[in-house]
Amino acid sequence: MAPKHQRSETATSGAVEAPDLESATTDAPRHGFFVRLYTGTGAFEVMGQRKAWYTACAVIVAVAVAAMLLRGFTFGIDFEGGTKVSFPRGEGQTTTQQVEAAFSNTIGEAPESVVIVGSGDSATFQIRSETLSNEETERLRIALFDEFQPRGSDGQPAKQAISDSAVSETWGGQITQKALIALVVFLVLAAIYIALRYERYMAIAALTTLVFDLVVTAGVYALVGFEVTPATVIGLLTILGFSLYDTVIVFDKVEENTEGFEHTTRRTFAEQANLAVNQTFMRSINTSLISVLPIVALMVIAVWLLGVGTLMDLALVQLVGVIVGTYSSIFFATPLLVSMRERTDLVRKHTNRVLSRRKTAAARAADARTGDDDDRVDAEPASVAAPASSNPVPAASPPDKPAPGARPVRPSTSRTGRPSGKRSPGKR
Repeated sequence: MAPKHQRSETATSGAVEAPDLESATTDAPRHGFFVRLYTGTGAFEVMGQRKAWYTACAVIVAVAVAAMLLRGFTFGIDFEGGTKVSFPRGEGQTTTQQVEAAFSNTIGEAPESVVIVGSGDSATFQIRSETLSNEETERLRIALFDEFQPRGSDGQPAKQAISDSAVSETWGGQITQKALIALVVFLVLAAIYIALRYERYMAIAALTTLVFDLVVTAGVYALVGFEVTPATVIGLLTILGFSLYDTVIVFDKVEENTEGFEHTTRRTFAEQANLAVNQTFMRSINTSLISVLPIVALMVIAVWLLGVGTLMDLALVQLVGVIVGTYSSIFFATPLLVSMRERTDLVRKHTNRVLSRRKTAAARAADARTGDDDDRVDAEPASVAAPASSNPVPAASPPDKPAPGARPVRPSTSRTGRPSGKRSPGKR
């Protein structure tokens, strides 16, 4: 049979409906990082570290905004207008400085940029400048062919290997306007869908997350100096859709865990949302990895094999967007949702009720343990305070034992305390 204090603790713990999550976590066996990540049992505290995540997001946004204001963007020819001339680099050791010198000697001014796209036999020079007239473009092509002898597909020097394209500033403005319209339409449709599918707090959190992804991605482009092209805009809309998809997955699990939360006091709303984030960790990571692999393959093909600048622009924005979107859906969208919901009366009252019940349960458990300790302390002196003695005290004799030869006396009451119906002694 278990000791008294063990039985008391068992009974006390059985009376508590749901123990404190902190004590349960402390008593639970410790598992490895990957085991906790795979099982999604809520071992990673995300909601409890909201201030740290908000601070990190604020720093990231501040750096991105500073990069956009100080460095600005490198817009492609499709946005700003101008002329672009391309030709194969070939097997020679031609440098960008030699190409810049040839351009300056022919046109009379330096180009805006000369870069090498691709590597090996597929490497090409790309010259970008202000809009050139047809005569200037033709003169430049002749000068580049005479000096560098670019080879065509048949391996022979050919003037046709030099290509050029020109975009007016008006066309660039139209492209910019259409890109902004597409971005606004996407955000509006996303807001309508989430508001109808879930609730207004989730819609606000999701849209704020999309703005965060947009600002951070744009900041990375400004900080690193990536060229912004129409392919960049297409990739940006793609990764915003990916970020929204990842956010909706987490919100769907939050909605599932918090359904009818006000009728139970097991966990608070924040703890249920934290459990949802843990349960979707592996799904978010797997989705991101599956998305990153083809993007990296696309970058390798674009840069080292084909030398196609459009594919490179598309892959770059997708790679940056996938990383930013995965981070924001876990460490920004859901914490922001919890912060907004905790301002409502329903969640605030429920949280206070859960915390109050936990304090009461903890106090009862502490009182029960204290009472068991007192019982043990009181019982120990009684067992010790009985020393052996040479003159033991005789046991007490039964009360009212009649003397030898005395007349017995009939009791006036029965053992149950009721009158027996017998006369008292001395009465006739």
